[in-house]
Amino acid sequence: MQTTKTHIVHGGTLRYLKHDSAVTGTPMTLSVFTPGGQGPFPVLIWLSGLTCTEDNFTTKAGAYRAAAEHGVIIVAPDTSPRGEGVADDPAYDLGQGAGFYVDATQTPWAPHFRMESYVTDELISLIDAEFPTTGARSISGHSMGGHGALTLALRHPDLFRSVSAFAPICSPTRCPWGEKAFTAYLGEDRAEWDRHDAARLIEAGAAKSVYDDILIDQGDADSFLTDQLKPELLQAAADAAGQKVTIRLQPGYDHSYFFMTSFIADHIAFHAERLKA
Repeated sequence: MQTTKTHIVHGGTLRYLKHDSAVTGTPMTLSVFTPGGQGPFPVLIWLSGLTCTEDNFTTKAGAYRAAAEHGVIIVAPDTSPRGEGVADDPAYDLGQGAGFYVDATQTPWAPHFRMESYVTDELISLIDAEFPTTGARSISGHSMGGHGALTLALRHPDLFRSVSAFAPICSPTRCPWGEKAFTAYLGEDRAEWDRHDAARLIEAGAAKSVYDDILIDQGDADSFLTDQLKPELLQAAADAAGQKVTIRLQPGYDHSYFFMTSFIADHIAFHAERLKA
Protein backbone atom coordinates (compact mmCIF):
# COMPACT_ATOMS: atom_id res chain seq x y z
CA MET A 1 0.00 0.00 0.00
CA GLN A 2 1.20 3.49 -0.89
CA THR A 3 0.88 6.24 1.72
CA THR A 4 -0.35 9.45 0.09
CA LYS A 5 -0.78 11.66 3.20
CA THR A 6 0.04 11.44 6.91
CA HIS A 7 -1.25 13.47 9.85
CA ILE A 8 -0.71 13.27 13.61
CA VAL A 9 -3.99 13.47 15.52
CA HIS A 10 -4.73 12.83 19.21
CA GLY A 11 -1.28 11.31 19.63
CA GLY A 12 -1.86 8.76 16.88
CA THR A 13 -1.17 8.63 13.16
CA LEU A 14 -3.71 9.04 10.38
CA ARG A 15 -2.64 7.73 7.00
CA TYR A 16 -4.33 8.02 3.64
CA LEU A 17 -3.45 4.98 1.56
CA LYS A 18 -3.84 3.68 -1.98
CA HIS A 19 -3.34 0.19 -3.39
CA ASP A 20 -4.12 -1.85 -6.47
CA SER A 21 -6.93 -4.22 -5.59
CA ALA A 22 -6.88 -7.75 -6.95
CA VAL A 23 -10.55 -8.10 -5.98
CA THR A 24 -12.00 -5.01 -7.71
CA GLY A 25 -9.34 -4.78 -10.42
CA THR A 26 -8.97 -1.07 -9.67
CA PRO A 27 -6.96 1.21 -7.39
CA MET A 28 -8.66 1.51 -3.99
CA THR A 29 -8.22 4.23 -1.39
CA LEU A 30 -8.69 4.22 2.38
CA SER A 31 -7.66 5.92 5.60
CA VAL A 32 -6.18 4.20 8.65
CA PHE A 33 -5.84 5.73 12.12
CA THR A 34 -3.43 4.00 14.50
CA PRO A 35 -3.23 5.04 18.17
CA GLY A 36 0.06 6.09 19.70
CA GLY A 37 2.28 3.31 21.01
CA GLN A 38 3.54 0.00 19.73
CA GLY A 39 0.30 -1.95 19.86
CA PRO A 40 -0.95 -4.40 18.90
CA PHE A 41 -4.43 -2.89 18.62
CA PRO A 42 -7.88 -4.21 17.70
CA VAL A 43 -9.53 -2.82 14.56
CA LEU A 44 -12.82 -1.06 13.83
CA ILE A 45 -13.77 -1.02 10.15
CA TRP A 46 -16.01 1.88 9.18
CA LEU A 47 -18.21 1.76 6.04
CA SER A 48 -19.52 5.05 4.67
CA GLY A 49 -22.73 5.92 2.85
CA LEU A 50 -23.88 6.98 -0.59
CA THR A 51 -21.65 9.49 -2.46
CA CYS A 52 -18.92 9.23 0.19
CA THR A 53 -15.23 8.46 -0.20
CA GLU A 54 -12.74 7.44 2.49
CA ASP A 55 -12.47 11.14 3.38
CA ASN A 56 -15.97 11.92 4.69
CA PHE A 57 -15.79 9.92 7.91
CA THR A 58 -12.10 10.67 8.31
CA THR A 59 -12.53 14.45 8.39
CA LYS A 60 -16.07 14.86 9.76
CA ALA A 61 -16.88 12.15 12.31
CA GLY A 62 -14.54 13.26 15.10
CA ALA A 63 -13.76 9.66 15.95
CA TYR A 64 -10.05 9.72 16.69
CA ARG A 65 -10.03 11.09 20.24
CA ALA A 66 -12.13 8.15 21.42
CA ALA A 67 -10.15 5.73 19.24
CA ALA A 68 -6.91 6.95 20.83
CA GLU A 69 -8.36 6.68 24.34
CA HIS A 70 -9.54 3.11 23.77
CA GLY A 71 -6.53 2.01 21.71
CA VAL A 72 -8.45 1.09 18.55
CA ILE A 73 -7.31 1.24 14.93
CA ILE A 74 -9.98 2.68 12.61
CA VAL A 75 -10.02 1.72 8.93
CA ALA A 76 -12.25 3.68 6.52
CA PRO A 77 -12.26 2.41 2.91
CA ASP A 78 -13.84 4.08 -0.11
CA THR A 79 -17.43 3.09 -0.90
CA SER A 80 -16.84 1.61 -4.37
CA PRO A 81 -14.30 1.01 -7.12
CA ARG A 82 -13.64 4.07 -9.27
CA GLY A 83 -11.83 5.13 -12.41
CA GLU A 84 -11.91 4.95 -16.17
CA GLY A 85 -13.37 1.72 -17.44
CA VAL A 86 -15.40 1.25 -14.24
CA ALA A 87 -19.16 1.18 -14.78
CA ASP A 88 -21.09 4.17 -13.46
CA ASP A 89 -24.51 5.79 -13.47
CA PRO A 90 -25.41 9.50 -13.46
CA ALA A 91 -27.61 9.03 -10.38
CA TYR A 92 -26.05 9.42 -6.93
CA ASP A 93 -27.48 6.13 -5.64
CA LEU A 94 -25.96 3.72 -8.18
CA GLY A 95 -22.47 3.10 -9.52
CA GLN A 96 -19.33 4.82 -8.31
CA GLY A 97 -19.83 5.97 -4.72
CA ALA A 98 -22.70 3.51 -4.27
CA GLY A 99 -21.23 0.01 -4.06
CA PHE A 100 -23.74 -1.22 -1.44
CA TYR A 101 -21.13 -3.69 -0.08
CA VAL A 102 -22.27 -6.58 -2.29
CA ASP A 103 -20.52 -8.57 -5.02
CA ALA A 104 -22.36 -7.69 -8.22
CA THR A 105 -23.35 -10.52 -10.52
CA GLN A 106 -24.91 -8.46 -13.33
CA THR A 107 -23.52 -6.63 -16.37
CA PRO A 108 -21.90 -4.08 -16.43
CA TRP A 109 -21.19 -4.08 -12.69
CA ALA A 110 -19.80 -7.57 -12.06
CA PRO A 111 -16.15 -7.07 -13.12
CA HIS A 112 -15.34 -4.37 -10.54
CA PHE A 113 -18.21 -3.98 -8.03
CA ARG A 114 -17.14 -6.63 -5.53
CA MET A 115 -17.20 -4.65 -2.31
CA GLU A 116 -18.25 -7.53 -0.04
CA SER A 117 -15.20 -9.57 -1.02
CA TYR A 118 -13.01 -6.49 -0.95
CA VAL A 119 -13.89 -5.68 2.68
CA THR A 120 -14.12 -9.19 4.11
CA ASP A 121 -11.14 -10.69 2.31
CA GLU A 122 -8.63 -8.30 0.78
CA LEU A 123 -8.94 -5.28 3.06
CA ILE A 124 -8.82 -7.28 6.29
CA SER A 125 -5.79 -9.25 5.08
CA LEU A 126 -3.96 -6.07 4.07
CA ILE A 127 -4.61 -4.33 7.38
CA ASP A 128 -3.50 -7.35 9.42
CA ALA A 129 -0.33 -7.62 7.30
CA GLU A 130 0.60 -3.93 7.32
CA PHE A 131 -0.43 -2.73 10.79
CA PRO A 132 0.06 -3.91 14.41
CA THR A 133 -3.33 -5.56 14.92
CA THR A 134 -4.45 -8.09 17.49
CA GLY A 135 -6.54 -9.89 14.86
CA ALA A 136 -9.75 -8.86 16.62
CA ARG A 137 -12.05 -6.55 14.68
CA SER A 138 -15.50 -4.98 14.67
CA ILE A 139 -17.50 -3.13 12.04
CA SER A 140 -19.73 -0.06 11.88
CA GLY A 141 -21.10 2.32 9.27
CA HIS A 142 -23.61 4.93 8.23
CA SER A 143 -26.68 4.69 5.96
CA MET A 144 -25.61 2.50 3.00
CA GLY A 145 -22.53 1.74 5.09
CA GLY A 146 -24.75 0.87 8.04
CA HIS A 147 -26.46 -1.65 5.78
CA GLY A 148 -23.00 -2.90 4.81
CA ALA A 149 -21.81 -3.19 8.40
CA LEU A 150 -24.91 -5.10 9.50
CA THR A 151 -25.02 -7.49 6.56
CA LEU A 152 -21.29 -8.21 6.46
CA ALA A 153 -21.31 -8.89 10.21
CA LEU A 154 -24.31 -11.18 9.85
CA ARG A 155 -22.93 -12.97 6.78
CA HIS A 156 -19.38 -13.30 8.15
CA PRO A 157 -19.76 -13.64 11.93
CA ASP A 158 -16.36 -15.33 12.24
CA LEU A 159 -14.68 -12.07 11.19
CA PHE A 160 -16.22 -9.59 13.64
CA ARG A 161 -16.62 -9.32 17.42
CA SER A 162 -19.37 -6.70 17.27
CA VAL A 163 -21.42 -4.50 14.94
CA SER A 164 -23.13 -1.12 15.17
CA ALA A 165 -24.60 1.40 12.76
CA PHE A 166 -25.81 4.96 12.34
CA ALA A 167 -29.08 5.40 10.40
CA PRO A 168 -28.64 2.14 8.48
CA ILE A 169 -30.72 1.01 5.52
CA CYS A 170 -32.29 -1.74 7.62
CA SER A 171 -34.15 -3.64 4.92
CA PRO A 172 -32.93 -2.76 1.42
CA THR A 173 -35.33 -5.26 -0.16
CA ARG A 174 -38.16 -3.00 1.02
CA CYS A 175 -36.97 0.52 0.17
CA PRO A 176 -36.29 2.44 -3.06
CA TRP A 177 -32.50 2.71 -2.60
CA GLY A 178 -32.11 -1.00 -2.05
CA GLU A 179 -34.56 -2.12 -4.71
CA LYS A 180 -32.75 -0.02 -7.33
CA ALA A 181 -29.25 -1.12 -6.32
CA PHE A 182 -30.09 -4.80 -5.87
CA THR A 183 -31.88 -5.00 -9.23
CA ALA A 184 -28.82 -3.50 -10.92
CA TYR A 185 -26.13 -5.43 -9.04
CA LEU A 186 -27.85 -8.74 -8.22
CA GLY A 187 -30.61 -9.14 -10.81
CA GLU A 188 -34.28 -9.91 -10.35
CA ASP A 189 -34.02 -12.87 -7.93
CA ARG A 190 -35.41 -11.53 -4.65
CA ALA A 191 -34.20 -14.61 -2.78
CA GLU A 192 -30.68 -13.41 -3.56
CA TRP A 193 -31.61 -9.94 -2.32
CA ASP A 194 -32.70 -11.41 1.03
CA ARG A 195 -29.14 -12.64 1.63
CA HIS A 196 -28.05 -8.99 1.80
CA ASP A 197 -30.91 -7.60 3.91
CA ALA A 198 -30.13 -7.13 7.61
CA ALA A 199 -33.73 -7.45 8.77
CA ARG A 200 -34.26 -10.61 6.72
CA LEU A 201 -30.99 -12.10 7.96
CA ILE A 202 -31.78 -11.41 11.62
CA GLU A 203 -35.30 -12.79 11.16
CA ALA A 204 -33.70 -15.97 9.82
CA GLY A 205 -31.53 -16.23 12.94
CA ALA A 206 -28.18 -15.14 11.49
CA ALA A 207 -27.20 -13.13 14.57
CA LYS A 208 -28.37 -15.49 17.29
CA SER A 209 -25.66 -16.62 19.71
CA VAL A 210 -23.13 -14.46 17.83
CA TYR A 211 -23.64 -10.84 18.92
CA ASP A 212 -24.75 -10.03 22.47
CA ASP A 213 -26.16 -6.71 21.25
CA ILE A 214 -26.31 -4.61 18.09
CA LEU A 215 -26.15 -0.85 18.67
CA ILE A 216 -28.00 1.47 16.29
CA ASP A 217 -28.42 5.22 16.53
CA GLN A 218 -31.10 6.87 14.41
CA GLY A 219 -32.16 10.51 14.32
CA ASP A 220 -35.91 11.09 14.48
CA ALA A 221 -35.56 14.17 12.21
CA ASP A 222 -33.80 12.15 9.50
CA SER A 223 -35.50 12.92 6.17
CA PHE A 224 -34.86 9.33 5.00
CA LEU A 225 -36.26 7.64 8.10
CA THR A 226 -39.70 6.63 6.85
CA ASP A 227 -39.08 5.77 3.19
CA GLN A 228 -35.54 4.41 3.12
CA LEU A 229 -34.17 3.40 6.55
CA LYS A 230 -37.11 1.72 8.34
CA PRO A 231 -35.54 0.71 11.68
CA GLU A 232 -38.91 -0.67 12.79
CA LEU A 233 -38.39 -3.58 10.36
CA LEU A 234 -35.10 -4.42 12.02
CA GLN A 235 -36.63 -4.20 15.48
CA ALA A 236 -39.50 -6.47 14.46
CA ALA A 237 -37.06 -9.00 13.03
CA ALA A 238 -34.95 -8.91 16.19
CA ASP A 239 -38.01 -9.38 18.39
CA ALA A 240 -39.12 -12.37 16.31
CA ALA A 241 -35.65 -13.95 16.43
CA GLY A 242 -34.91 -13.20 20.08
CA GLN A 243 -31.89 -11.07 19.13
CA LYS A 244 -31.00 -8.06 21.28
CA VAL A 245 -30.84 -4.86 19.25
CA THR A 246 -30.51 -1.47 20.92
CA ILE A 247 -32.07 1.15 18.63
CA ARG A 248 -31.66 4.63 20.09
CA LEU A 249 -34.01 7.10 18.40
CA GLN A 250 -32.27 10.41 18.97
CA PRO A 251 -34.64 13.41 19.10
CA GLY A 252 -33.99 16.22 16.63
CA TYR A 253 -31.02 14.63 14.86
CA ASP A 254 -30.84 14.32 11.07
CA HIS A 255 -28.86 12.14 8.62
CA SER A 256 -25.67 14.22 8.61
CA TYR A 257 -22.22 13.86 10.12
CA PHE A 258 -23.30 16.30 12.85
CA PHE A 259 -25.44 13.39 14.08
CA MET A 260 -22.56 10.94 13.88
CA THR A 261 -20.02 13.14 15.63
CA SER A 262 -22.48 13.51 18.53
CA PHE A 263 -22.54 9.78 19.28
CA ILE A 264 -19.45 8.23 17.67
CA ALA A 265 -17.65 7.98 21.03
CA ASP A 266 -20.46 5.75 22.34
CA HIS A 267 -19.99 3.40 19.39
CA ILE A 268 -16.23 3.22 19.79
CA ALA A 269 -16.64 2.42 23.49
CA PHE A 270 -19.26 -0.23 22.61
CA HIS A 271 -16.81 -1.95 20.26
CA ALA A 272 -13.74 -1.48 22.45
CA GLU A 273 -15.43 -3.36 25.31
CA ARG A 274 -16.08 -6.34 23.03
CA LEU A 275 -12.78 -6.16 21.15
CA LYS A 276 -10.77 -6.46 24.34
CA ALA A 277 -12.96 -9.06 26.04
